[in-house]
Amino acid sequence: MPERRRNPTLREVLDELVAHVRDIARRARSMSRDELDYAQQRLEWLADEVWRLAVRGEGDESR
Repeated sequence: MPERRRNPTLREVLDELVAHVRDIARRARSMSRDELDYAQQRLEWLADEVWRLAVRGEGDESR
């Protein structure tokens, strides 16, 4: 079956977001304060990227 996704970059970022959330869920209790802070920042960045790619598309690099 041919690839039907129109935005492969969005799919990649979504996959990265899901993997990050799973990692946090698995390790949260053993993470240091610094690790949790970094994880939160990365989570917010990935969510922003997903939103940007979903709304504006992958060709629009302006923010």
